[in-house]
Amino acid sequence: MDRIELKALGKINLGLDVLGRRENGYHDVRMVMQTVYLYDQITIKKRRRSGIGIETNLYYLPVNENNLAYRAAKLLMDEFRIEDGISIRLNKHIPVAAGMAGGSSNAAAVLFGMNRIFGLGLTMEELMKRGVTLGADVPYCIMRGTVLAEGIGEVLTPLAPMPKCFVLLAKPPVAVSTKLVYEKLDSQEIEKHPDIDGIIEGLEEQSLAKITASMGNVLERVTVLEYPVIDKIKNTMKTAGALNAMMSGSGPTVFGIFEDKNRARAAAQKIKETQLTKQVYVVNVHNAGRK
Repeated sequence: MDRIELKALGKINLGLDVLGRRENGYHDVRMVMQTVYLYDQITIKKRRRSGIGIETNLYYLPVNENNLAYRAAKLLMDEFRIEDGISIRLNKHIPVAAGMAGGSSNAAAVLFGMNRIFGLGLTMEELMKRGVTLGADVPYCIMRGTVLAEGIGEVLTPLAPMPKCFVLLAKPPVAVSTKLVYEKLDSQEIEKHPDIDGIIEGLEEQSLAKITASMGNVLERVTVLEYPVIDKIKNTMKTAGALNAMMSGSGPTVFGIFEDKNRARAAAQKIKETQLTKQVYVVNVHNAGRK
């Protein structure tokens, strides 16, 4: 195999709780992660010239070791002493610096693709073990689906799949640093924690009402203070019929859960009319297996 094309899917957090901070600076979290069908297209090809070449449709993305996809390729090339060169084409659609794990998903796709192209024979678990050295979200982006994430995000437990629904995504024109958000969060000051167990029970009961009623994200207390537009988008979604709306990850992307696709599309139109953001998508949840 000399070439592989993959879809690197984004994620939302149905619930995100922070339990405390470790001495090394990492935070212990308890999150329910859900893959959504908004994806970057990744093409990986062998080439005669040695090294790693990256091209992307976004001029401002790094194409060197500052790109997670590059670091994922280099990790396996170094470990397995791969002498062939590779070229990686990233066609980005997941918003950047948006709380949707776009970079982590790209890295996961590259690990998966390199494993296939070069016949490395690594299992999913072995890929996930390497992925966590690149970022806490990378193992989840390899697994995908509806998952409970604990530890720093690398301890993963598959959950019952998300019931059929439609997800409205809206990313305001600001970029958020996950690192800075976590640094500003004081876990001792968190008064209201999301009902993670309620989300899990809702998934088991296939109750969209219970899932959405239990949603919560403790990072909102930090990011919304910096960017009040997040609250405006949430309120617009709820007024337009979302069962609930919340910031994903460290933000600033907001998502709303809808039972009806037409209502989701109508809400998307309202958000566009408010000019709060131009990046608006209506997508399905993704519960299937591998890439």
